[in-house]
Amino acid sequence: MDAAHTVGQALHSAIAQGVVRLEAQLLLLQVMGRKSQERAWLLAHGDAKLTSAEQQHWREALARLLGGEPLPYITGSTSFYGMDLQVDARVLCPRADTETLVDWALALLPHAARVIDLGTGSGAIALALKHQRPDVQMHARDLNDDALAVAQTNAQRLGLEIAFSQGSWLQGPTETFDAIVSNPPYIANADPHLAALRHEPVQALTSGADGMKDLRAIITQAPACLKPGGWLLLEHGYDQAAAVRQLLQVNGFVDVQSRQDLAGIERCSGGRWLDP
Repeated sequence: MDAAHTVGQALHSAIAQGVVRLEAQLLLLQVMGRKSQERAWLLAHGDAKLTSAEQQHWREALARLLGGEPLPYITGSTSFYGMDLQVDARVLCPRADTETLVDWALALLPHAARVIDLGTGSGAIALALKHQRPDVQMHARDLNDDALAVAQTNAQRLGLEIAFSQGSWLQGPTETFDAIVSNPPYIANADPHLAALRHEPVQALTSGADGMKDLRAIITQAPACLKPGGWLLLEHGYDQAAAVRQLLQVNGFVDVQSRQDLAGIERCSGGRWLDP
């Protein structure tokens, strides 16, 4: 790996090895103890010298990035819906695609709605909804206590009041909600894409032979926990929209529809529950 004595040399070295410029800049800012918003500083100070400690930190961090580790795990934080979230290998890295689910929920929620985010992970969805809509009574669940610890830390840092609980999907809660939202595992156990996700927790990624096990569980459990007219909104895989819509319809949901992400892929599907 090339020596990187200055800011400019460090960035040039990373980009030459295939790192996206933005990721190289964010990584270097973290190494130098600067905020992620200070990219302009890097551009204006290409000749600034890295200390010996910073050079060592840079070499180690860059090696991790080149080895396929997600940038947020290396820097310890990521941006989601305008918020800075702490993340580590206990949770999935929030993706920009998931903001599609947040947008949809915000467009539907009535005033003072009761909402639950299932499989909350880092808390990204629940925190984004609460941050945008302080009137919402936000609940968040996860089976994994490590994930809950990350989500609770983020809620405390952001000063957002979320009611957390531990459990598997909707098993346990007796209250009803105006909306249920979830980004559950939806990758098939043998999917070849998993190799690129090897640094992230597999239990938060895979869901049976066809990737639909958890989606089925949530869809069948949801009616008992939704108020009349309440919505179930789900993120799913790029090729699962039709199957999820069919499941929603078979289980009695109406107004079943899907939403596209920024790439034009049907990323989320949902429906409304009316008492039969």
